[in-house]
Amino acid sequence: MLARGRRVLQLEAEGIAALVPRLGEDFARACQTLLQCRGRVIVSGIGKSGHVARKIAATFASTGTPAFFVHPAEASHGDLGMVTRDDVFLALSNSGNTEELMAIVPLIKRMGAALILMTGNVQSPLAQLADIHLDARVEHEACPLNLAPTTSTTAALALGDALAVALLEARGFSETDFARSHPGGILGRRLLTRISDVMRAGPAIPRVAENSSLTEALLEITRKRMGMTLVVTATDPDQLLGIFTDGDLRRLLERSTDLGSIQINSVMTRSPKTLRSDALAVEALRCMDERQITQLAVVDDHRVVGALHLHDLLAAKIA
Repeated sequence: MLARGRRVLQLEAEGIAALVPRLGEDFARACQTLLQCRGRVIVSGIGKSGHVARKIAATFASTGTPAFFVHPAEASHGDLGMVTRDDVFLALSNSGNTEELMAIVPLIKRMGAALILMTGNVQSPLAQLADIHLDARVEHEACPLNLAPTTSTTAALALGDALAVALLEARGFSETDFARSHPGGILGRRLLTRISDVMRAGPAIPRVAENSSLTEALLEITRKRMGMTLVVTATDPDQLLGIFTDGDLRRLLERSTDLGSIQINSVMTRSPKTLRSDALAVEALRCMDERQITQLAVVDDHRVVGALHLHDLLAAKIA
């Protein structure tokens, strides 16, 4: 079984590799046609090709090419009404002779929609009807009987990915664009969440004036439960001077036990690292990792607007 598993992976890898030298003008024309589409890309196929077609449509849609899947049998019973002349119809058929596609392809051509066929047989009827044909043929299926769609479906899937990624780059599709189509996922949260969305603001910000005692600072740390307090000027509570953390307290205790007369401005960390509220939350996470800290002051135009703890990022599922 181990040997068979390795052989399957080898055959499928060889099937994909064989596609590379065959990519040429037809692939470039297909990309241009998809890029210039004024409507939607409709992807279709039946059986295993249908499963691959669904995935290709989903990949298109999530990478900037509006697309959806239409089942060819359902298209013959009304769903063909989803297709307009402004659309591009991309059909998958390994044999190139799928009856359900043969029944609707002439109607699509008559409608005027661009027709791209991805088949494993360049001489097949569907290949001959296509405006653009993409050659996805493979020498052998990974199935030892050479029957079950294995290498052929892997090759078709890879060719669909090649189209999607080529279009993604041509459109200048960015990480932010990708996140907008994945708002519910981890990547979406990481790319769309700003520090202002997760920071603590207003009365929740721990802060003491520069002339406060260490005891007053410790009480503020305890009240606000952030493991730190910001230190601001005595005349302006939004003018940041420094920060004092529970880590600073531990280091202070190693040097002295007489804390009663200490003023906070003599033991605070001056000019602490800050970030703007409109920065991405993931940037705050990266900053904390690099500096090995767990808290940050949030400052806009030299004014304190918030405070951020690593736990805030964890709660927002940014980390």
